[in-house]
Amino acid sequence: MKTIVRSVIASLLLPVAAAQAWEPTKPIEIIVPFPPGGASDQMARTIQGAIQKNNLVKQPIIIVNKPAAAGGEAMLDIQKSAGDPHKLITTSSGIYMTPLSTKLPVSWKDFTPVAMLAQDVFVLWVNSAKPYNTAKDFIAAAKTATPPLKTGGNGSKREDHLISVTMEQAAGVKITYVPYQGGGPASVQLAGEHIDANMNNPAEEVSNWRSGAVKPLCAFSAKPMEYTQKVTADKAWSDIPTCQSQGLDVTYQMLRGMFMPGKVTPEQQAFYVDLFKRVTETPDWKAYLERNALVPDFRSGQGFIDFLTADEQKHKDLMTKAGFIATN
Repeated sequence: MKTIVRSVIASLLLPVAAAQAWEPTKPIEIIVPFPPGGASDQMARTIQGAIQKNNLVKQPIIIVNKPAAAGGEAMLDIQKSAGDPHKLITTSSGIYMTPLSTKLPVSWKDFTPVAMLAQDVFVLWVNSAKPYNTAKDFIAAAKTATPPLKTGGNGSKREDHLISVTMEQAAGVKITYVPYQGGGPASVQLAGEHIDANMNNPAEEVSNWRSGAVKPLCAFSAKPMEYTQKVTADKAWSDIPTCQSQGLDVTYQMLRGMFMPGKVTPEQQAFYVDLFKRVTETPDWKAYLERNALVPDFRSGQGFIDFLTADEQKHKDLMTKAGFIATN
Protein backbone atom coordinates (compact mmCIF):
# COMPACT_ATOMS: atom_id res chain seq x y z
CA MET A 1 0.00 0.00 0.00
CA LYS A 2 2.84 2.43 0.91
CA THR A 3 4.52 1.65 -2.41
CA ILE A 4 1.34 2.47 -4.29
CA VAL A 5 0.92 5.75 -2.41
CA ARG A 6 4.52 6.77 -3.11
CA SER A 7 4.05 5.98 -6.80
CA VAL A 8 0.90 8.08 -6.97
CA ILE A 9 2.65 11.03 -5.24
CA ALA A 10 5.63 10.76 -7.57
CA SER A 11 3.38 10.70 -10.63
CA LEU A 12 1.61 13.82 -9.38
CA LEU A 13 4.87 15.66 -8.77
CA LEU A 14 6.42 14.97 -12.18
CA PRO A 15 4.16 17.33 -14.15
CA VAL A 16 4.68 20.02 -11.50
CA ALA A 17 8.47 19.74 -11.77
CA ALA A 18 8.25 19.82 -15.55
CA ALA A 19 6.03 22.88 -15.45
CA GLN A 20 8.52 24.68 -13.21
CA ALA A 21 11.54 24.02 -15.47
CA TRP A 22 12.72 27.35 -16.88
CA GLU A 23 13.27 27.94 -20.59
CA PRO A 24 14.11 31.13 -22.52
CA THR A 25 11.06 33.03 -23.74
CA LYS A 26 12.81 35.35 -26.22
CA PRO A 27 16.01 35.38 -28.34
CA ILE A 28 19.24 34.68 -26.45
CA GLU A 29 22.00 37.26 -26.87
CA ILE A 30 25.64 36.18 -26.62
CA ILE A 31 27.91 39.19 -26.23
CA VAL A 32 31.46 38.83 -27.52
CA PRO A 33 33.89 41.40 -26.00
CA PHE A 34 36.07 41.30 -29.13
CA PRO A 35 35.75 42.15 -32.86
CA PRO A 36 34.32 39.67 -35.39
CA GLY A 37 36.75 37.02 -36.62
CA GLY A 38 38.81 36.56 -33.45
CA ALA A 39 38.99 33.39 -31.38
CA SER A 40 36.21 34.44 -28.96
CA ASP A 41 33.95 35.35 -31.87
CA GLN A 42 34.67 32.01 -33.54
CA MET A 43 33.74 30.18 -30.34
CA ALA A 44 30.46 32.08 -29.99
CA ARG A 45 29.50 31.39 -33.60
CA THR A 46 30.41 27.71 -33.24
CA ILE A 47 28.11 27.54 -30.20
CA GLN A 48 25.39 29.35 -32.12
CA GLY A 49 25.68 26.92 -35.02
CA ALA A 50 25.75 23.82 -32.81
CA ILE A 51 22.66 24.95 -30.89
CA GLN A 52 20.68 25.75 -34.00
CA LYS A 53 21.78 22.71 -36.00
CA ASN A 54 20.93 20.32 -33.17
CA ASN A 55 17.75 22.15 -32.05
CA LEU A 56 19.00 22.49 -28.48
CA VAL A 57 16.81 25.51 -27.69
CA LYS A 58 13.62 26.89 -29.19
CA GLN A 59 14.75 30.51 -29.26
CA PRO A 60 17.25 31.97 -31.77
CA ILE A 61 20.82 32.82 -30.73
CA ILE A 62 22.08 36.31 -31.56
CA ILE A 63 25.81 37.20 -31.51
CA VAL A 64 26.66 40.81 -30.59
CA ASN A 65 30.27 42.06 -30.77
CA LYS A 66 31.20 44.78 -28.26
CA PRO A 67 35.00 45.18 -28.35
CA ALA A 68 35.23 48.75 -27.04
CA ALA A 69 37.41 49.51 -24.01
CA ALA A 70 39.27 46.18 -24.21
CA GLY A 71 36.02 44.33 -23.60
CA GLY A 72 35.00 46.70 -20.82
CA GLU A 73 31.89 47.81 -22.71
CA ALA A 74 30.67 44.21 -22.88
CA MET A 75 31.37 43.57 -19.21
CA LEU A 76 29.52 46.72 -18.14
CA ASP A 77 26.58 45.70 -20.34
CA ILE A 78 26.32 42.37 -18.53
CA GLN A 79 26.76 44.04 -15.16
CA LYS A 80 23.86 46.41 -15.92
CA SER A 81 21.71 43.52 -17.14
CA ALA A 82 21.38 41.90 -13.70
CA GLY A 83 18.42 39.54 -13.60
CA ASP A 84 18.20 39.14 -17.39
CA PRO A 85 18.45 35.41 -18.23
CA HIS A 86 18.51 36.04 -21.97
CA LYS A 87 22.02 37.52 -22.05
CA LEU A 88 25.39 35.79 -21.87
CA ILE A 89 29.00 36.84 -22.38
CA THR A 90 31.91 34.81 -23.70
CA THR A 91 34.85 34.96 -21.33
CA SER A 92 38.60 34.75 -21.43
CA SER A 93 41.25 35.98 -19.01
CA GLY A 94 40.05 39.49 -19.79
CA ILE A 95 37.30 38.88 -17.26
CA TYR A 96 39.89 39.80 -14.62
CA MET A 97 42.63 41.47 -16.65
CA THR A 98 40.53 44.41 -17.88
CA PRO A 99 39.31 45.44 -14.39
CA LEU A 100 42.79 45.00 -12.89
CA SER A 101 44.50 47.09 -15.59
CA THR A 102 41.87 49.84 -15.88
CA LYS A 103 40.15 50.08 -12.49
CA LEU A 104 36.90 49.37 -14.32
CA PRO A 105 34.28 49.03 -11.55
CA VAL A 106 33.25 45.50 -12.46
CA SER A 107 34.26 41.98 -11.41
CA TRP A 108 33.44 38.46 -12.54
CA LYS A 109 31.87 38.10 -9.10
CA ASP A 110 29.17 40.53 -10.29
CA PHE A 111 28.18 37.91 -12.87
CA THR A 112 26.81 34.37 -12.71
CA PRO A 113 29.41 31.77 -13.75
CA VAL A 114 27.86 29.24 -16.11
CA ALA A 115 30.61 27.01 -17.46
CA MET A 116 34.18 26.84 -18.66
CA LEU A 117 34.17 25.05 -22.00
CA ALA A 118 37.88 24.77 -22.80
CA GLN A 119 41.32 26.25 -22.35
CA ASP A 120 43.21 27.91 -25.16
CA VAL A 121 46.93 27.60 -25.84
CA PHE A 122 49.12 30.48 -27.04
CA VAL A 123 51.87 29.91 -29.60
CA LEU A 124 54.96 31.94 -30.49
CA TRP A 125 54.58 32.61 -34.23
CA VAL A 126 57.06 34.21 -36.65
CA ASN A 127 56.99 35.03 -40.35
CA SER A 128 58.14 32.02 -42.39
CA ALA A 129 60.79 34.11 -44.12
CA LYS A 130 62.60 34.66 -40.82
CA PRO A 131 65.62 32.46 -40.00
CA TYR A 132 64.27 31.50 -36.55
CA ASN A 133 63.27 27.84 -36.20
CA THR A 134 63.15 27.54 -32.41
CA ALA A 135 62.36 29.72 -29.43
CA LYS A 136 66.07 29.66 -28.65
CA ASP A 137 66.79 31.19 -32.08
CA PHE A 138 64.26 33.96 -31.48
CA ILE A 139 65.60 34.81 -28.02
CA ALA A 140 69.18 34.83 -29.31
CA ALA A 141 68.15 37.32 -32.00
CA ALA A 142 66.25 39.42 -29.44
CA LYS A 143 69.36 39.72 -27.28
CA THR A 144 71.33 41.48 -30.04
CA ALA A 145 68.56 43.24 -31.99
CA THR A 146 68.82 47.03 -32.41
CA PRO A 147 66.16 48.36 -32.34
CA PRO A 148 64.41 45.66 -30.27
CA LEU A 149 62.37 42.98 -32.03
CA LYS A 150 58.65 43.73 -32.18
CA THR A 151 55.85 41.44 -31.06
CA GLY A 152 52.17 42.22 -31.60
CA GLY A 153 48.90 41.04 -30.20
CA ASN A 154 45.39 41.70 -29.00
CA GLY A 155 45.37 45.03 -27.19
CA SER A 156 47.44 46.53 -24.43
CA LYS A 157 47.81 44.86 -21.02
CA ARG A 158 45.91 41.82 -22.25
CA GLU A 159 46.95 38.17 -22.56
CA ASP A 160 49.27 38.63 -25.56
CA HIS A 161 50.98 41.62 -23.98
CA LEU A 162 51.35 39.76 -20.67
CA ILE A 163 53.01 36.81 -22.40
CA SER A 164 55.37 39.16 -24.27
CA VAL A 165 56.47 40.91 -21.07
CA THR A 166 56.75 37.62 -19.16
CA MET A 167 58.90 36.31 -22.01
CA GLU A 168 61.13 39.41 -21.75
CA GLN A 169 61.53 38.90 -18.02
CA ALA A 170 62.19 35.16 -18.27
CA ALA A 171 64.78 35.49 -21.05
CA GLY A 172 66.37 38.78 -20.00
CA VAL A 173 65.72 40.53 -23.32
CA LYS A 174 64.08 43.74 -24.53
CA ILE A 175 61.06 43.41 -26.83
CA THR A 176 58.74 46.11 -28.17
CA TYR A 177 55.06 45.15 -27.99
CA VAL A 178 52.59 46.61 -30.52
CA PRO A 179 48.87 46.40 -29.56
CA TYR A 180 46.20 45.74 -32.19
CA GLN A 181 42.42 45.45 -32.13
CA GLY A 182 42.43 41.66 -32.01
CA GLY A 183 44.27 38.51 -33.01
CA GLY A 184 43.15 38.88 -36.64
CA PRO A 185 44.95 42.20 -37.20
CA ALA A 186 48.02 40.84 -35.38
CA SER A 187 48.05 37.90 -37.78
CA VAL A 188 47.86 40.21 -40.80
CA GLN A 189 50.73 42.33 -39.47
CA LEU A 190 52.91 39.27 -38.93
CA ALA A 191 52.22 37.89 -42.40
CA GLY A 192 53.19 41.29 -43.81
CA GLU A 193 56.46 41.32 -41.78
CA HIS A 194 55.47 44.50 -39.94
CA ILE A 195 56.21 42.76 -36.63
CA ASP A 196 58.69 40.01 -35.79
CA ALA A 197 56.40 37.71 -33.83
CA ASN A 198 53.02 37.35 -32.21
CA MET A 199 51.52 35.14 -29.51
CA ASN A 200 48.24 34.24 -31.21
CA ASN A 201 45.98 31.34 -30.35
CA PRO A 202 45.89 28.51 -32.91
CA ALA A 203 42.47 29.65 -34.22
CA GLU A 204 43.83 33.08 -35.09
CA GLU A 205 46.89 31.88 -37.01
CA VAL A 206 45.94 28.54 -38.55
CA SER A 207 45.03 30.01 -41.96
CA ASN A 208 48.37 31.76 -42.34
CA TRP A 209 50.16 28.64 -41.12
CA ARG A 210 48.43 26.55 -43.77
CA SER A 211 49.26 29.12 -46.44
CA GLY A 212 52.95 29.09 -45.48
CA ALA A 213 53.03 32.75 -44.43
CA VAL A 214 53.92 32.03 -40.80
CA LYS A 215 55.43 29.25 -38.74
CA PRO A 216 55.13 28.25 -35.06
CA LEU A 217 58.23 28.12 -32.87
CA CYS A 218 56.76 26.84 -29.60
CA ALA A 219 53.59 26.60 -27.51
CA PHE A 220 53.27 28.32 -24.13
CA SER A 221 51.80 25.17 -22.58
CA ALA A 222 53.01 22.69 -20.00
CA LYS A 223 52.80 19.83 -22.50
CA PRO A 224 52.48 19.54 -26.29
CA MET A 225 49.04 19.79 -27.84
CA GLU A 226 47.39 16.43 -28.43
CA TYR A 227 45.97 16.83 -31.94
CA THR A 228 47.89 14.68 -34.42
CA GLN A 229 46.00 15.38 -37.65
CA LYS A 230 48.20 17.25 -40.13
CA VAL A 231 47.47 20.97 -40.42
CA THR A 232 50.11 21.64 -43.06
CA ALA A 233 51.66 19.11 -45.43
CA ASP A 234 53.99 17.79 -42.74
CA LYS A 235 53.04 19.32 -39.38
CA ALA A 236 50.30 18.76 -36.80
CA TRP A 237 49.53 20.77 -33.67
CA SER A 238 51.18 17.98 -31.68
CA ASP A 239 54.45 18.63 -33.52
CA ILE A 240 54.85 22.09 -31.99
CA PRO A 241 57.25 21.79 -29.02
CA THR A 242 56.61 23.55 -25.74
CA CYS A 243 58.51 26.75 -25.07
CA GLN A 244 59.83 25.24 -21.83
CA SER A 245 61.43 22.39 -23.78
CA GLN A 246 63.34 25.01 -25.79
CA GLY A 247 64.68 26.90 -22.81
CA LEU A 248 61.98 29.59 -22.64
CA ASP A 249 60.38 29.03 -19.24
CA VAL A 250 56.96 30.59 -19.86
CA THR A 251 53.61 28.77 -19.67
CA TYR A 252 50.18 30.31 -20.14
CA GLN A 253 46.71 29.03 -21.03
CA MET A 254 43.47 30.98 -21.19
CA LEU A 255 40.00 29.94 -20.15
CA ARG A 256 37.14 30.02 -22.61
CA GLY A 257 33.74 30.01 -20.99
CA MET A 258 30.38 31.62 -20.46
CA PHE A 259 28.80 33.90 -17.85
CA MET A 260 25.29 35.26 -17.29
CA PRO A 261 24.38 38.54 -15.57
CA GLY A 262 24.10 38.52 -11.81
CA LYS A 263 20.84 37.96 -9.92
CA VAL A 264 19.45 35.26 -12.19
CA THR A 265 17.71 32.27 -10.60
CA PRO A 266 19.37 28.89 -9.98
CA GLU A 267 16.91 27.35 -12.47
CA GLN A 268 17.99 29.78 -15.18
CA GLN A 269 21.66 29.12 -14.47
CA ALA A 270 21.03 25.36 -14.52
CA PHE A 271 19.35 25.64 -17.92
CA TYR A 272 22.49 27.11 -19.48
CA VAL A 273 24.85 24.73 -17.68
CA ASP A 274 22.89 21.86 -19.22
CA LEU A 275 22.74 23.61 -22.61
CA PHE A 276 26.50 24.14 -22.84
CA LYS A 277 27.18 20.64 -21.61
CA ARG A 278 25.09 19.35 -24.51
CA VAL A 279 26.88 21.72 -26.90
CA THR A 280 30.26 20.21 -25.90
CA GLU A 281 28.91 16.75 -26.77
CA THR A 282 28.04 17.65 -30.37
CA PRO A 283 30.25 16.67 -33.32
CA ASP A 284 30.33 20.36 -34.30
CA TRP A 285 32.00 21.32 -31.01
CA LYS A 286 34.44 18.42 -31.09
CA ALA A 287 35.48 19.35 -34.61
CA TYR A 288 35.92 22.96 -33.50
CA LEU A 289 38.19 21.88 -30.62
CA GLU A 290 40.42 19.86 -32.92
CA ARG A 291 40.47 22.48 -35.69
CA ASN A 292 41.62 25.14 -33.24
CA ALA A 293 43.73 22.94 -30.93
CA LEU A 294 41.72 23.79 -27.81
CA VAL A 295 42.12 21.82 -24.58
CA PRO A 296 38.73 20.29 -23.60
CA ASP A 297 37.93 21.35 -20.03
CA PHE A 298 34.27 21.57 -19.00
CA ARG A 299 33.70 22.93 -15.49
CA SER A 300 30.60 24.29 -13.82
CA GLY A 301 29.39 24.96 -10.29
CA GLN A 302 31.97 25.10 -7.52
CA GLY A 303 34.64 23.60 -9.75
CA PHE A 304 34.38 26.58 -12.11
CA ILE A 305 34.35 29.07 -9.23
CA ASP A 306 37.46 27.48 -7.71
CA PHE A 307 39.23 27.74 -11.07
CA LEU A 308 38.26 31.40 -11.46
CA THR A 309 39.44 32.27 -7.96
CA ALA A 310 42.85 30.68 -8.48
CA ASP A 311 43.23 31.97 -12.03
CA GLU A 312 42.39 35.53 -11.01
CA GLN A 313 45.10 35.43 -8.33
CA LYS A 314 47.61 34.02 -10.84
CA HIS A 315 46.86 36.88 -13.22
CA LYS A 316 47.08 39.44 -10.45
CA ASP A 317 50.55 38.15 -9.55
CA LEU A 318 51.75 38.13 -13.19
CA MET A 319 50.26 41.56 -13.90
CA THR A 320 51.83 43.04 -10.77
CA LYS A 321 55.23 41.76 -11.91
CA ALA A 322 54.61 43.14 -15.40
CA GLY A 323 53.51 46.54 -14.06
CA PHE A 324 50.01 46.24 -15.51
CA ILE A 325 47.96 46.92 -12.37
CA ALA A 326 46.18 50.29 -12.48
CA THR A 327 47.22 52.49 -9.57
CA ASN A 328 44.81 55.41 -9.91
